[in-house]
Amino acid sequence: MNDSDTHSYVTTVLTLYVGLPETPLRATSQDRRLASQLHEHRVALSVVESAFLLASIRRLARHPDAPALSPIRSLAYFQPVIDELLSSPAPANYTEYLRLKLHQLTKRNPDLKKEAASCS
Repeated sequence: MNDSDTHSYVTTVLTLYVGLPETPLRATSQDRRLASQLHEHRVALSVVESAFLLASIRRLARHPDAPALSPIRSLAYFQPVIDELLSSPAPANYTEYLRLKLHQLTKRNPDLKKEAASCS
């Protein structure tokens, strides 16, 4: 692993993260450290992106009468879903399906701060 690979990976992870609905507009130094750790542990970007999308979909697809969730404040929010996908890998083309699903959910809810299209 060289510094250029690490920088590219971290930048990609953080760009995907801040592009999600209900996440901060900017990543923190703690988010950057976690993204770097994911790279050190050789977590594939496809796994990270799928985890981001899956967790976001789970939040957005909750029953409308369920109590509102607070905004996501840290990349660490996604760690359990990353771990879930590492232990039970998703099928091929799952990320594409998740992108489409998130796009559909965000189109139905225009109050979200960002478009899912920024994830792709």
